[in-house]
Amino acid sequence: MNRQLRLGIILFLLTLSLAFTAGQITQATPRIACQGCMMDGGMMDGNRQDMGIVHQLFANHSLIRRTVKEIPGGVRTVTESDIPQVTALIQAHVKSMHRRVDEGRRFAMMSRTLPIMFRNANRYERKFELTPKGIVVTKTSDDPNLVPVLREHSGEVSGFVEGGKPWMGGGRRRWW
Repeated sequence: MNRQLRLGIILFLLTLSLAFTAGQITQATPRIACQGCMMDGGMMDGNRQDMGIVHQLFANHSLIRRTVKEIPGGVRTVTESDIPQVTALIQAHVKSMHRRVDEGRRFAMMSRTLPIMFRNANRYERKFELTPKGIVVTKTSDDPNLVPVLREHSGEVSGFVEGGKPWMGGGRRRWW
């Protein structure tokens, strides 16, 4: 079975699971939207909870603000919200993604940069600091070929914050 067919089957199954899980997600996090959330239980490596968080962040992207600053060798980002539940989602997402990179557990997300970052996890430094309203993330590398990837990734995330889930549809992004 080719990869596209497998992904199609997985997406179909995930869509079916939406009918059963979207209500539970909304109930678990009152005050923030989760319309159209799609859980990713088919990836078999713990993506379900992480994708639930991502989709809640997409649904609430207008409640998030983000700044990006290029620094020598990388980037520093500040991502925050005035809504405590959204703040908790932001912090949980970053912690989980850093843990995934450290453990080499890929994340199925439409991104050009994530596969590169996961393959080169030992070639860049990741740090985060919690703030009362979110998180500050610093990613740096001595590898001049990896620095633009770290910066591009911050741009992808900023696009998600600005445009929400529909921003994923851009032609240069792909499922990984």
